[in-house]
Amino acid sequence: MKADERPQARGTRLSIVRSLWYRSRTEARDDAEAGRSISMPTLSTIPPLQQVLRRLAMALLVLFVTILIVYVDADGYTDNSDGSVDLLDAAYYATVTLSTTGYGDVTPVSDTARLVNILVITPLRVMFLIILVGTTLEVLTERTRQQVRIHRWRSRTRDHVVVIGYGTKGRHAVQTLTGQGISRDRIVVVDAQRKATGAAADDGLVSVTGDATRTDTLIKAEVQSAAHVIVAPQRDETATLITLTARQVNKHATIVVAVRENENVPLLQQSGADTVITSSSSAGRLLGVSMVSPSVARLLEDLMTLGSGLDLIERAVREEEIGNSPRACADLVVAAVRGKEVLDYTDPRLSKLQPRDRVITVSRPVQSTLE
Repeated sequence: MKADERPQARGTRLSIVRSLWYRSRTEARDDAEAGRSISMPTLSTIPPLQQVLRRLAMALLVLFVTILIVYVDADGYTDNSDGSVDLLDAAYYATVTLSTTGYGDVTPVSDTARLVNILVITPLRVMFLIILVGTTLEVLTERTRQQVRIHRWRSRTRDHVVVIGYGTKGRHAVQTLTGQGISRDRIVVVDAQRKATGAAADDGLVSVTGDATRTDTLIKAEVQSAAHVIVAPQRDETATLITLTARQVNKHATIVVAVRENENVPLLQQSGADTVITSSSSAGRLLGVSMVSPSVARLLEDLMTLGSGLDLIERAVREEEIGNSPRACADLVVAAVRGKEVLDYTDPRLSKLQPRDRVITVSRPVQSTLE
């Protein structure tokens, strides 16, 4: 390397090091900020108060064992005040010894007592300190562990499902997704209420607390890399704003929105929603069917509830089914998705299944619709 090239190469290496350093600082700051709003799934099922009480009980047990050891060998100890060691002196010695205070007024004098202090009481002292200090250290390190988990989650999360709103609709949507074989670590919940996100975390889901109409909240939920977004807030106008923001953040994700009124469906579709479900009209139709034929209504409810009997699912056409009639399939095919069209079983174009078709069937096995 020429002499005049060395400073340039050195400057390039320094710029790379600075870039990596600034990037690490930025990621750490982002993770720290995200830690205030992102709730990771709860790892421990033991309540914090129960953990503290359990550790306190272990510390008291260690103290009791130490008192018993000293009292049994009381003749091997001396008290500077009266020369003898009773039960109270043994408790006093055990307390000041385990707490590493050590006033020196009660001391082991026999070889046996000193050997027991070396081999037994010293390990008990270490155990006692670990139990007491461990609780404090766990509190101090909890934030660091949380940031590490958040950073790892953010770096690995891709093609996941974001559920915005963890009310009745959002919870049932998550239940349906998990019932179709989608793992909980591929689902992220966003809700403005901390109580709702806390419930989602208790259910084993990553959750983000914040206003979903804001871009920064959706970015914390990694919407930009999500494959599917379910929008299920309480108000239609909120659903419209969320859909606009989600579509701006992610141009390619499939967005499914739940609204109350039919008149808001065109607005949601213009905002970027791929599918809009009207809850009020759907409930009204189900009420009408229940009035005319309760059996049909029960069957519809059964089809929409995974695991209750028959399931209405969508799957890819199998290799052995290509070129055959839908009626030749092992399960009941009621329709097929070809391109962007849904063809029912009576459509003449569905006389033979094609390789890229996806069939909608009524069957008992549950399969993932995201395969």
